[in-house]
Amino acid sequence: MTFRAPIEDLTFSFLHIAGGERLIETGAWPDLDGDLAAAVIEAAGQTADEVLAALNRTGDQTGARCDGKDVTPAPGFKNAYDRFIEGGWMGLAASTEWGGQGLPKALEQACFETFHAANMAFGLCPMLSLAAIEALETVGSEAQKGVYLPKLVSGEWTGAMVLTEPQAGTDLGQIRTTAEPIGDGRYRLTGQKIFITWGDHDMTPNIVHMVLARLPDAPPGPKGISLFLAPKYLLNSDGSLGERNAFHPVSVEHKLGIHASPTCVMAYEGAEAELVGEPNKGLAHMFVMMNAARLAVGVEGVAIAERALQGAVAYAEDRRQGRSAWSGEADAPILDHPDVRRMLAVGRARIEAARGICLSCAVAGDLARSGPEAERPRWAARQALLTPVAKAWSTDMGVEVASQALQVHGGMGFIEETGAAQHYRDARIAPIYEGTNGVQALDLIGRKLAGDGGEALRDLLAEARADLTGWADPALFAALDAVETGAAWLLEAQGTDRQADALAGAVPFLNLMGDALGGWMLARGVRAAERLGEQVERRRALYEVYARNLLDAAPGRLGAVRQGEAALRSLDRTALAR
Repeated sequence: MTFRAPIEDLTFSFLHIAGGERLIETGAWPDLDGDLAAAVIEAAGQTADEVLAALNRTGDQTGARCDGKDVTPAPGFKNAYDRFIEGGWMGLAASTEWGGQGLPKALEQACFETFHAANMAFGLCPMLSLAAIEALETVGSEAQKGVYLPKLVSGEWTGAMVLTEPQAGTDLGQIRTTAEPIGDGRYRLTGQKIFITWGDHDMTPNIVHMVLARLPDAPPGPKGISLFLAPKYLLNSDGSLGERNAFHPVSVEHKLGIHASPTCVMAYEGAEAELVGEPNKGLAHMFVMMNAARLAVGVEGVAIAERALQGAVAYAEDRRQGRSAWSGEADAPILDHPDVRRMLAVGRARIEAARGICLSCAVAGDLARSGPEAERPRWAARQALLTPVAKAWSTDMGVEVASQALQVHGGMGFIEETGAAQHYRDARIAPIYEGTNGVQALDLIGRKLAGDGGEALRDLLAEARADLTGWADPALFAALDAVETGAAWLLEAQGTDRQADALAGAVPFLNLMGDALGGWMLARGVRAAERLGEQVERRRALYEVYARNLLDAAPGRLGAVRQGEAALRSLDRTALAR
C-alpha cells in the first residue's frame, strides 16, 4: 500500500513527450524552464507522499458523514487541506492578477496527477475548485472575479459544480431547478440536485456553488438553462461572511468507491444567487467547467492506474511462489513469472501512453491561450479534439490497469486489507462522471470530427507522421492509418442518412484513436531518451510491449468502427434478456 509519486516519469513526460519544452520556447512563461518544472513536480510529489497518501485508506474506511444539515469529511482531511493550500497548489496556474502563480495548466495537471494518485477522493475537492476558477475567469463579471477569484485561487474557499438532477443526468435540458429574479441582479434558486461532489464540508468557511437553473421566461430544453453562483454563506457589504444561504445537503450517497469524497444530494430552498454570464447561455458556460474537469478526470485515470500498479509491483516482488522462468530459482517472486510480468509491463506502458495524451492535451490548451497569436486557433482545435480521448481512453485504462493490479495480487487482491480492491473501486467512477465515456465518443465523432470536417484530426496525424520520420516499427503507422480510415468512414456516414451507423462505431473509434496516439507518445519517449542518453532501454522496452499488445491489434478495431447499427438494432429487449 506504499506510494511514491512518479516524479521522474512525470517530469520526463511533461518536458519531452507532451511538449513542455515547446511551452518554454514560447517565452509566454518567463520564469519557466526545465529546472523549475522539475522542482515544482518534485514539491507536488512530496505533498502527495507526506500529506495525502496516508489518508487514502482511512478515508475509504471512514468516509464522509452528513447529519442532514452539514457534511463532516473523513478524519484528517481538514488538516491535509490546510497544508495543501499552504503549499500554494490551488493557484499554481491561476492568473497573478488573482493571486496565482501564472504557470502553465499542463504543469498543474502533472502536479495534480500526484495528488489524485495519493488520494483520489481528496483530489476531487481542489479539482472542482479549479473548474470554478476557469469558469469565472472566462465568463464571470469583473465584480464576480474581484470578489470570488482571490478566495478560490488561494484555496480559502472551495468551488462545486452543480448540474445533475434526478431526472436530468446526461440530458441537462431536463433541468427543473428554477431561478426567480428578486431585484438588484439577485435570484432565488429552488430545486434539488444530486451527485454534487464535495457539495458540502467544513474544511473551508465558504463554498461557491456554480448552479444550472432556469429563469421564468426561459425557453424549453438546453437553450433555456442559465448559470448561477450561490455561496454557502452570503457576503456582507464589506466582504465578510454573513448569514447562511438557503441550501443544504440532504444526504451523502453510499458509493462503490471514493468514500471519502462526499457526493451530496443538495436542496435549494430559495437560495440567493447571482447570474454568471448571459441568460440562457448556462450550458455553454458550464462546458467551460466541464471541459476543464474532463481533462482532469483523464488525469485521475492515469493517477489511479499508477497507484494500483505500484502496489501490484511491490506485491509481486514480495510474494514467492513457483520457479523463476529466467533464473530457475525455486520459491521465486511471482514477478519472475512471465504472465505476471506481462500484466505489469503492459500496465506501465499504458500509463505512460495515457500520461502523454493527457499532458499533450493540456499543453495544447496552454498554447491556445498563451502561444503565438497566429497559432492559437490550431491549438484550440487540438485541445478540443484530444479532450474526449484524454478523458475516456485514460479512465478506461485506469479501470483495466487497476483490475490487472488486483489480478496480480490473486486472492489477496479480493481482500480489502491489501488496498488493491479500493483502487479498483475508486477507478470505476472515472469513466462515468463528467460525461460518460460513451458521451465522450459521441462528442469526438460529432462535435470534434464532423464539426470541422476532420481538419484538426488531419493536422494531428500529419504532425505524428512527420514526427515519426525514420521510425522502424510499421505497426504504429498502420494504427495511424487505421484512425484516418475510420475517421473517413464516420464522416461519410454522418453526412448521409446513416447516423446510427456512425453512432454505433463511436466508442471503437475513440479506442482506436487512443491506442494509436498512445503509441506515438511512447515513440516520442524513445526518441527523447535517445537524445538525452537516459532511460533508453527502458523506453524502448515499454514501446515494444505496447506495440505488440496494442498497436498490432489496432487496425482490427476498424471492424467495430464500421460494424453499423443493423445487428445492434435486431438485438432488441427480447433478444437481449432471454
